[in-house]
Amino acid sequence: MAYAYMQNTELGIALESYLKEIASLCVFPGCEEIDVCDALGRYTAKAVFAHISSPHYNACAMDGIAIRAKDTFGVTDTTPVFLKEDVNFIRVDTGEALPMDFDSVVMIEEVVELGEGRIKLVTAASPWQHVRQIGEDMCAGEMILPANTLIEPASIGAMIAAGVLKTNVKRKPVAALIPTGNEVVKPSADVLPGQIIEFNSSVFAAMLKQWNVDSKVFDIVPDDLCLIKDTIIKACEQCDLVLINAGSSAGRKDFTEKAIAEAGKVVVHGIAIRPGKPTILGIVNGKPVIGVPGYPVSGAIVLEKIVKPVIDFLAACEPVRRPTLSALLSRRIVSSLKYAEFVRVKLGEVNDRIIATPLNRGAGIITSMVKADGLMEVPLNEEGMEAGTTVDVELYKRHDDIKNTTVVSGSHDFLIDAVSDIMRRKNTKYSLSSSHIGSMGGIIAVKRGEAHLAGIHLLDEKTGEYNTSYVRKYFPDGNISLVKCVKRIQGILVASGNPKGIKSLSDLRDNGIRFVNRQKGSGTRVLFDFLLEKEGIDPQSIEGYDRESYTHISVATLIASKSADAGLGVYTAAKAYGLDFVPICDEEYDFAVPEEFLKLDRIDCFMDIIKSAEFRLALDFMGGYRVDKPGEIIRFR
Repeated sequence: MAYAYMQNTELGIALESYLKEIASLCVFPGCEEIDVCDALGRYTAKAVFAHISSPHYNACAMDGIAIRAKDTFGVTDTTPVFLKEDVNFIRVDTGEALPMDFDSVVMIEEVVELGEGRIKLVTAASPWQHVRQIGEDMCAGEMILPANTLIEPASIGAMIAAGVLKTNVKRKPVAALIPTGNEVVKPSADVLPGQIIEFNSSVFAAMLKQWNVDSKVFDIVPDDLCLIKDTIIKACEQCDLVLINAGSSAGRKDFTEKAIAEAGKVVVHGIAIRPGKPTILGIVNGKPVIGVPGYPVSGAIVLEKIVKPVIDFLAACEPVRRPTLSALLSRRIVSSLKYAEFVRVKLGEVNDRIIATPLNRGAGIITSMVKADGLMEVPLNEEGMEAGTTVDVELYKRHDDIKNTTVVSGSHDFLIDAVSDIMRRKNTKYSLSSSHIGSMGGIIAVKRGEAHLAGIHLLDEKTGEYNTSYVRKYFPDGNISLVKCVKRIQGILVASGNPKGIKSLSDLRDNGIRFVNRQKGSGTRVLFDFLLEKEGIDPQSIEGYDRESYTHISVATLIASKSADAGLGVYTAAKAYGLDFVPICDEEYDFAVPEEFLKLDRIDCFMDIIKSAEFRLALDFMGGYRVDKPGEIIRFR
């Protein structure tokens, strides 16, 4: 056959053109439902929500006795209280359900035993001390993981604790590995001269496994064009990606390029890298088919620099890039102007400097892969590098990479989960981490440089305005912005059917209604205290005023589980738990953002989301929100 000599396409250009072809011609793997216990290392196909609360009952957090806290009010060393077992207290162990009609646990170390079921206490207990309240960890309906998120060991525990036993994940791609060559034989300790042990498939399969890809290794195919072509077609029927090992160069028996061309399409043949130049990038029957050079080091480089990006593209996952560091080159490297050359190096620290020593660069030197601590690149069009040059080294180890995480602190709201999920679905490069520490806690976190944004809804009791006065107060020098977001409805959450007949805040006082409050510093607590003062209601007349919960959803959980009768919160929480809702007022929920963070791409992504139609649809589905100009920026100079 006539042979068209291979190209010498730059790596970036070759990969870009290939991915465009894949996007237009290839079929992508779908998703599947699997047991949560088998989900380690997989990516969520959609957001995962808790089925039950954790804990799902009020749990004793200490070994000791369950009591009614009011029985100990006023107790001191000189005025102890004496309690009777099964009347005033019940003995409990850590993890047991808190007995009905009891609201506190006293550690056994604080109990003075008097015998015959009688004890003495000299320290007053507070309500709900040493008790893990329902939903303390997570609440039913709360999002555990957004879409397209890596499932880690802790994720598995969280899902199981929340009653999620099966989950939808992206299906793992399956790669076909086709070894070829008349001289290639199966692994054996007894081989003849001229026979090459086929171990590349084992190396490639192990690399693919690290990338969460399953492999199907085909039998060795002789150097026969028809057999190779037929095997490629068969592999495309069974797998998502096909790797053909060897036969990609310009030798008499190198049939891979011709076989791919006859079965489908060759996009690129020949890439300007060393090792790895003879690589073939093709597509057959809607599947990526890659001809990988036979030398093991060449093959490994092609898998790292080409196959891995293709796999990430197929799975719609943002590539996890290895960390890099700067090092001094220990000896000169001579290279060709025609190629970008990848060189494996050993690393060591000498006199507080990192030194990079190049390993043997032969494409067949498998031991260089074993010994290497990192990989450096001699760029295209450079003849080499002199000893003492500072080089960047890609490390063969994993480091945590959090620079693309948007950190949100402050008041809890369901819309943050919605933003997180949309962010992961629209742009897998970015993620969102949120902590619910109340509006004031969020402002302090931003002021200390611990968060990018603070979700706040703080009412100025003098002006009736939300948020602006607090931003001015805590950032007197300016350089802070207020990003407008939503107006939301606050009200009283009560059990379905409103069995207590609660119609207003005044109904909460002195009538046995068990209230659950939000924590000090939260915007809801500020609002509640303001409303109580406005209506002349003594906070201490409300049973449970000092019982604090940290999110709207946890308030709803406690009411739905009949651990409380009422609490102040947003309509969305009531709807999520099938509770009744007594509207009280509208409030503004916005984000405080330092000026310099508005220049970050990840904040641009956040801003785009809260302005998007998709976000508005999510708000409409949750209910209880009104939007006017989301994303409008008010600057404080």
